[in-house]
Amino acid sequence: LALLITTSETVGQRVVAELEQQLTRLSRQDIARTSLENRGMIILVDSVEQGIGLANEIAIEHLELQVEDPWQWLPRINHAGAIFLGPHTPEAAGDYVAGPNHVLPTMGTARISSALGVETFLKKSSIISYSRQALLADAGHIQLLAGLEGLSAHANSVAVRIKEDS
Repeated sequence: LALLITTSETVGQRVVAELEQQLTRLSRQDIARTSLENRGMIILVDSVEQGIGLANEIAIEHLELQVEDPWQWLPRINHAGAIFLGPHTPEAAGDYVAGPNHVLPTMGTARISSALGVETFLKKSSIISYSRQALLADAGHIQLLAGLEGLSAHANSVAVRIKEDS
Protein backbone atom coordinates (compact mmCIF):
# COMPACT_ATOMS: atom_id res chain seq x y z
CA LEU A 1 0.00 0.00 0.00
CA ALA A 2 1.37 3.40 -0.99
CA LEU A 3 -0.59 5.98 0.89
CA LEU A 4 -0.34 9.73 1.40
CA ILE A 5 -2.46 11.30 4.11
CA THR A 6 -2.31 15.08 3.89
CA THR A 7 -4.12 18.22 4.97
CA SER A 8 -3.18 19.95 1.71
CA GLU A 9 -4.69 19.31 -1.70
CA THR A 10 -1.70 21.15 -3.19
CA VAL A 11 0.72 18.73 -1.52
CA GLY A 12 -1.28 15.82 -2.92
CA GLN A 13 -1.09 17.24 -6.43
CA ARG A 14 2.64 17.92 -6.10
CA VAL A 15 3.25 14.35 -4.91
CA VAL A 16 1.40 12.94 -7.92
CA ALA A 17 3.52 15.09 -10.26
CA GLU A 18 6.75 14.10 -8.46
CA LEU A 19 5.85 10.43 -8.55
CA GLU A 20 5.40 10.66 -12.30
CA GLN A 21 8.88 12.18 -12.59
CA GLN A 22 10.44 9.60 -10.26
CA LEU A 23 8.84 6.65 -12.04
CA THR A 24 10.71 7.46 -15.24
CA ARG A 25 14.01 7.02 -13.37
CA LEU A 26 13.32 3.60 -11.88
CA SER A 27 14.80 0.32 -13.10
CA ARG A 28 11.53 -1.39 -12.13
CA GLN A 29 9.25 1.34 -13.44
CA ASP A 30 6.51 -1.02 -14.63
CA ILE A 31 6.24 -2.78 -11.28
CA ALA A 32 6.21 0.51 -9.35
CA ARG A 33 3.59 2.05 -11.65
CA THR A 34 1.33 -1.00 -11.35
CA SER A 35 1.72 -0.93 -7.58
CA LEU A 36 0.83 2.76 -7.38
CA GLU A 37 -2.12 2.35 -9.73
CA ASN A 38 -3.52 -0.67 -7.86
CA ARG A 39 -2.53 0.09 -4.25
CA GLY A 40 -1.76 3.81 -4.10
CA MET A 41 -4.00 6.54 -2.81
CA ILE A 42 -4.01 10.07 -1.48
CA ILE A 43 -6.38 10.90 1.35
CA LEU A 44 -7.18 14.51 2.19
CA VAL A 45 -7.93 15.12 5.89
CA ASP A 46 -8.94 18.22 7.83
CA SER A 47 -6.17 18.13 10.44
CA VAL A 48 -2.96 16.42 11.46
CA GLU A 49 -4.89 14.88 14.36
CA GLN A 50 -7.38 13.33 11.94
CA GLY A 51 -4.52 12.09 9.76
CA ILE A 52 -2.80 10.44 12.71
CA GLY A 53 -6.07 8.81 13.75
CA LEU A 54 -6.44 7.40 10.25
CA ALA A 55 -2.80 6.26 10.19
CA ASN A 56 -3.38 4.40 13.47
CA GLU A 57 -6.46 2.69 12.01
CA ILE A 58 -4.56 1.61 8.91
CA ALA A 59 -1.55 0.44 10.98
CA ILE A 60 0.81 0.77 8.05
CA GLU A 61 4.13 -1.01 7.66
CA HIS A 62 6.20 2.16 6.98
CA LEU A 63 4.98 5.53 8.30
CA GLU A 64 6.79 8.72 7.42
CA LEU A 65 5.85 11.68 9.60
CA GLN A 66 6.54 14.54 7.23
CA VAL A 67 5.21 17.24 9.55
CA GLU A 68 6.74 20.16 11.34
CA ASP A 69 8.25 18.86 14.59
CA PRO A 70 7.51 15.15 14.07
CA TRP A 71 8.76 14.38 17.60
CA GLN A 72 5.71 16.25 18.92
CA TRP A 73 3.39 13.85 17.10
CA LEU A 74 5.31 10.63 17.73
CA PRO A 75 3.59 9.82 21.06
CA ARG A 76 0.25 9.80 19.22
CA ILE A 77 1.34 7.02 16.84
CA ASN A 78 0.10 3.72 18.25
CA HIS A 79 0.22 1.39 15.26
CA ALA A 80 2.99 1.38 12.66
CA GLY A 81 5.69 -1.09 11.78
CA ALA A 82 8.43 1.54 11.52
CA ILE A 83 8.16 5.31 11.93
CA PHE A 84 10.43 7.66 10.00
CA LEU A 85 10.68 11.20 11.35
CA GLY A 86 11.13 14.26 9.17
CA PRO A 87 12.39 15.08 5.70
CA HIS A 88 15.88 13.64 6.17
CA THR A 89 14.78 10.13 7.20
CA PRO A 90 14.02 7.98 4.15
CA GLU A 91 12.66 4.47 4.59
CA ALA A 92 15.82 3.13 2.99
CA ALA A 93 17.82 4.37 6.01
CA GLY A 94 15.69 2.22 8.32
CA ASP A 95 15.74 -0.72 5.94
CA TYR A 96 19.49 -0.82 5.50
CA VAL A 97 21.72 1.05 7.95
CA ALA A 98 19.92 2.86 10.79
CA GLY A 99 19.81 -0.17 13.07
CA PRO A 100 16.36 -1.75 12.87
CA ASN A 101 15.66 -4.22 10.13
CA HIS A 102 12.94 -4.08 7.53
CA VAL A 103 11.00 -7.19 8.55
CA LEU A 104 7.85 -5.31 9.51
CA PRO A 105 4.21 -6.17 10.12
CA THR A 106 2.22 -5.74 6.90
CA MET A 107 -1.45 -5.39 5.90
CA GLY A 108 -2.54 -3.63 9.11
CA THR A 109 -0.99 -6.17 11.45
CA ALA A 110 0.99 -3.40 13.18
CA ARG A 111 -2.12 -3.14 15.38
CA ILE A 112 -1.21 -6.49 16.94
CA SER A 113 2.45 -7.15 16.24
CA SER A 114 5.83 -5.46 16.12
CA ALA A 115 8.82 -5.38 13.84
CA LEU A 116 11.10 -8.40 13.99
CA GLY A 117 13.77 -7.92 16.61
CA VAL A 118 16.02 -9.83 18.99
CA GLU A 119 13.16 -10.07 21.48
CA THR A 120 11.15 -12.02 18.89
CA PHE A 121 13.50 -14.95 19.47
CA LEU A 122 13.45 -14.83 23.26
CA LYS A 123 11.46 -17.51 25.03
CA LYS A 124 9.43 -16.22 27.93
CA SER A 125 7.54 -17.96 30.71
CA SER A 126 4.84 -16.58 32.95
CA ILE A 127 5.53 -17.07 36.66
CA ILE A 128 2.55 -17.14 39.00
CA SER A 129 2.75 -17.47 42.77
CA TYR A 130 -0.20 -17.12 45.16
CA SER A 131 -0.18 -16.98 48.92
CA ARG A 132 -2.98 -18.73 50.83
CA GLN A 133 -4.57 -15.36 51.51
CA ALA A 134 -4.37 -14.32 47.85
CA LEU A 135 -5.99 -17.58 46.68
CA LEU A 136 -8.78 -17.22 49.24
CA ALA A 137 -9.38 -13.66 48.03
CA ASP A 138 -9.53 -14.68 44.33
CA ALA A 139 -11.08 -18.14 44.68
CA GLY A 140 -14.64 -17.05 43.93
CA HIS A 141 -13.61 -15.13 40.82
CA ILE A 142 -11.48 -17.99 39.51
CA GLN A 143 -14.24 -20.53 40.09
CA LEU A 144 -16.85 -18.27 38.46
CA LEU A 145 -14.73 -17.77 35.33
CA ALA A 146 -13.87 -21.47 35.14
CA GLY A 147 -17.57 -22.27 35.42
CA LEU A 148 -18.45 -19.81 32.64
CA GLU A 149 -15.94 -21.59 30.42
CA GLY A 150 -17.31 -24.98 31.41
CA LEU A 151 -13.98 -26.03 32.90
CA SER A 152 -15.08 -27.71 36.10
CA ALA A 153 -11.64 -29.25 36.73
CA HIS A 154 -10.20 -25.73 36.92
CA ALA A 155 -12.89 -24.71 39.41
CA ASN A 156 -12.28 -27.89 41.40
CA SER A 157 -8.51 -27.24 41.52
CA VAL A 158 -9.33 -24.10 43.49
CA ALA A 159 -12.04 -25.70 45.60
CA VAL A 160 -9.70 -28.52 46.70
CA ARG A 161 -6.97 -26.08 47.70
CA ILE A 162 -9.16 -23.71 49.67
CA LYS A 163 -10.85 -26.68 51.40
CA GLU A 164 -7.42 -28.08 52.33
CA ASP A 165 -6.39 -24.68 53.64
CA SER A 166 -9.45 -24.40 55.93
